[in-house]
Amino acid sequence: MSPDAGSIPAASTILYHWRKLKDISERTPQRLILFPILFFSLLAFAAAQPTIRVAARDYEGYSRVIITFPSNLAFSLDKTESFLQVRVQSASAFRLRRDPFESRFIKSFSWVKGSDFYTLIIEMQHSRFRYESFRVEKRRQLVIDSYETVAEPSEPLTRPAEKTPAEPPRKEEPPPEEVTTPPAARPGLASPKGVKTIVIDPGHGGLEVGAKGKFGSLEKDVTLGVSLKLKALIERNLAFQVVLTRDKDLDVSLDNRAATANNHQAELFISIHANSSLRRNAGGSETYFLSLNATDEEARRLAYLENNTTQFEKPLDNEYKDDIMMILWDMAQSAYLKQSQRLAEIIQDELNTLLGTADRGIKQAPFKVLTGVASPAVLVEVAFISNPDEEKNLVTEGFQQKIAQAIFQGIGRYIKLTS
Repeated sequence: MSPDAGSIPAASTILYHWRKLKDISERTPQRLILFPILFFSLLAFAAAQPTIRVAARDYEGYSRVIITFPSNLAFSLDKTESFLQVRVQSASAFRLRRDPFESRFIKSFSWVKGSDFYTLIIEMQHSRFRYESFRVEKRRQLVIDSYETVAEPSEPLTRPAEKTPAEPPRKEEPPPEEVTTPPAARPGLASPKGVKTIVIDPGHGGLEVGAKGKFGSLEKDVTLGVSLKLKALIERNLAFQVVLTRDKDLDVSLDNRAATANNHQAELFISIHANSSLRRNAGGSETYFLSLNATDEEARRLAYLENNTTQFEKPLDNEYKDDIMMILWDMAQSAYLKQSQRLAEIIQDELNTLLGTADRGIKQAPFKVLTGVASPAVLVEVAFISNPDEEKNLVTEGFQQKIAQAIFQGIGRYIKLTS
């Protein structure tokens, strides 16, 4: 599919003026000079129009459309049959740029201009779908996730019910007591079978402050703030039980953090941290899962620092390496290693989309806090507290909420895939 096919609403107007310019140039002695100047001026005018860019990509279980606006524009969404319409309020002229895509669910995009609005029409393969959307303010983006739904079975034809002997009247029983659970604000993210508890681990705490920023910010405070917000999001929207390894400024050993997950039979374990580097300009987020061999030297250094944070933690010795080898073998047998990698990939993808920070990807390292956890487990380095710009963001409620939202959406996607 051509990325710009039908992308300029005023294409007919431009074609008309191009023919007119050509006619003028043929009747002008200086046509050899005049025509190229006028023609390329016309192209420059078309290229200068603001552009709305549309990109689409398939993931496991859903398709994502990202619409990037040239400015903060008002819009509305409406689903009709197999069409999802995005109406953009603006009287200005726009170009639509569609990135090439292949999708098993999205059929096509089309573009309609009204008097003071434009409508992007997303046609799906069929009408059995639902969608969720959210904005990324920093990038002026609208993100739309579409999920295929199972068709309701048609009611089978049945014969008229035959009369049966009347049953003796039953003794009326009092209605059962109503059990209230947190409401599921986002449809489709209700508690799936098998997932009961999620354990969130705010890194460091107490005397172990973790990394320190240039302006005095402490990693232990950032990780607790993000973890509390993530806990609230999960409990409000997913109705799962959430357990924190610490909910205040306390010292908790690495072994006890893993023990908390196992004692509560956690289905997922998420450890939250803030990164640090000797390079002041190092920035972005990255997500780790367990491995004896680190992905690179920086990952190896980070794991060493996290594993030897206080005098109460033993340094990485051969006995500990043997323990990791046994745990990795057990995790591989139980599919936890593969599941941890998938969870890390999904969370990192959501961090990239919502935060707008540098994507440092997913990595592996021998983090002691991840060993011994009998479930998919990841460690998220949300940003660099050693970077002055990112440190300023990390201490704000808004940025911490964005981090929590990204991790929450990653957890939700993972649960959908595994439920």
